[in-house]
Amino acid sequence: MPESKKPHPPAPSRLGVWLVGARGAISTCVVHGVHGLREGLIEPVGLVTESAALAGLDFAPFDALVFGGHDVCLRDLSRSTLELQRQHILPPNLAQSGAAAAHAYESRIAPGILDQCDVGLADLDPRSAALSARAPRDQIAALVEDLRRFRESERLERVVVVHLASAEAARPARPEWNDLADFERSLDAQIVPPASLLYAYAAISAGAPFVNFTPNLGASIPALRQLARERGVAHCGNDGKTGETLVKTVLAPMFRQRALRVLAWQGYNMLGNRDGATLADPAHKELKLRHKGELLKELLADPSVHGHVAIDYVPSLDDWKTAWDYIHFEGFLGAKMSLQFTWQGSDSALAAPLVLDLVRLVELAQRRGEVGEMAATAPFFKAPLAGGSHDFAAQHAQLEAWARRQRE
Repeated sequence: MPESKKPHPPAPSRLGVWLVGARGAISTCVVHGVHGLREGLIEPVGLVTESAALAGLDFAPFDALVFGGHDVCLRDLSRSTLELQRQHILPPNLAQSGAAAAHAYESRIAPGILDQCDVGLADLDPRSAALSARAPRDQIAALVEDLRRFRESERLERVVVVHLASAEAARPARPEWNDLADFERSLDAQIVPPASLLYAYAAISAGAPFVNFTPNLGASIPALRQLARERGVAHCGNDGKTGETLVKTVLAPMFRQRALRVLAWQGYNMLGNRDGATLADPAHKELKLRHKGELLKELLADPSVHGHVAIDYVPSLDDWKTAWDYIHFEGFLGAKMSLQFTWQGSDSALAAPLVLDLVRLVELAQRRGEVGEMAATAPFFKAPLAGGSHDFAAQHAQLEAWARRQRE
């Protein structure tokens, strides 16, 4: 007789979601959005895990999610909530109805660590400044303790950590990042790495699945990928794909498949909010631009194509972003033509459902024994950790194939 299949572990009844950048606009939309989904006040628009393609999988239910997080700023969550209401992103009735849930979440926010390049940040929590002045091992121990306390006090079966902090300044790769033992020795020698590496190290050490939605390094370096494999932790990233780049990964394959020659692809982005203010600094902008630019050459199979992306901070836009792209291409008989598109959207409203999708996906993956970089999450990122094609249709097909395997 054929051997019966071992049943999969059930979905958790209480799942912790620890948000790094806990008082930011994306986190605010996530917390209020989950409240709205639980109460039937909003529909699951933008949630891939609620679509037909992923139906039938035992994702953690929204009722199971419990939120906490780290932040380095003092501003109250209500300030982010009010800003999103004024910008016509968060409906007032949802903000009012979710006030108690938001207050409970606020009580579970702990001081985070500050990246060394960002010392002097406005509205800085002095507890974060003090923590960030300590040795890297001490910083990691404090982060792990916060996760332990969160899990125990809230009686959670598992915690997923999501990195939503602002973009860090780009730094050259260091040789000790290529090997876990070397990285451990550098920590012991008090060589302080970027904060995102410390957050990722703490999460993985605590056995928590890790999602890096930012352009920061996170768990992308070889040393931390090795740590994730050794600790049996699933993780994914980098740099959430929500707007202009999403459109680019759909359109660029069309030109290649129709044998149309793209001569130039210029992109111009204008955005407000605190992320926009951070990206006004060229050092912080570098990683974001690199992720936006590298994929175009692969999608068009043309390493010489002229592609350029610019990002400007426009304070009055608040959480809204406008992207304008100009595509100059050549057709039959050498005729030169162009396509232009304008994308306008709320960064946070676009990102929030993807954050929830990734929490549910990475939790399910780890619950079922998947370890390391989660290749199936590629359609959510500009720079997927597992590599592969940037073609959105191919990436989404990969996600659907993963879902079919999970149903077997």
